[in-house]
Amino acid sequence: MKPFLLLATRAEDAAADDEYQAYLRYCGLDASQLVRVRLESNPMPPIDLADYSGVIVGGSPYTSSDPVEDKSPDQIRVEAELSALLDRIVAEDFPFLGACYGVGTLGVHQGALIDRRFGEPVGATEISLTLEGERDPLLQGVPSTFDAFVGHKEACSKLPGHAVLLASSAACPVHMFRIKNNLYATQFHPELDADGLITRINIYKNAGYFPPHEADALIAAARESSVMEPMRVLRNFTQRYARWL
Repeated sequence: MKPFLLLATRAEDAAADDEYQAYLRYCGLDASQLVRVRLESNPMPPIDLADYSGVIVGGSPYTSSDPVEDKSPDQIRVEAELSALLDRIVAEDFPFLGACYGVGTLGVHQGALIDRRFGEPVGATEISLTLEGERDPLLQGVPSTFDAFVGHKEACSKLPGHAVLLASSAACPVHMFRIKNNLYATQFHPELDADGLITRINIYKNAGYFPPHEADALIAAARESSVMEPMRVLRNFTQRYARWL
């Protein structure tokens, strides 16, 4: 099988490694089938899409809608590299799944309005599928409403006309959308279970997602949550798009 490509941007090794392990587990892949490139530490290497079954963009501490003057040189570089890669991915309608940061990357690339109007606090929230979402192959087997873990400062306020809305929550109108036939972005984290969220709470408790003194309460809430359905999106993605040599 041609491997999938995971483009990651988490600078903290513990967060980056935990994210990678989660994608391996819930995509149903082994390490030879999921190649990870950490863009935060080095420029993007040459990528030949023909070598891969699909591209996944993981979550990120980067905030796409921040003013340019507030972005680090590494963030500016990463955004430019992802935009150039998306030029090719979109032109080919090449299988793509962006999780959380995918809304800020694919969304911006396609003309969506990304801002801070619909951020959501860290924790579980109820996601509802649209009629198009209920028909979409990437959401096959996912119930019409389900809980997923979120935690984001920005979100999509307005989709471009050619995008298809697949899922929403009460607080965030765009939780998943599709461009063309094979390009997807989610605002919720399809890779996150309770243990993964707790890891990120501990790592990012001073990153502005929540007041640091709330960390223990958020961890307790995560342990009591039942988040089991979002991971089907990852398995559906890899099963649908796996290409054989």
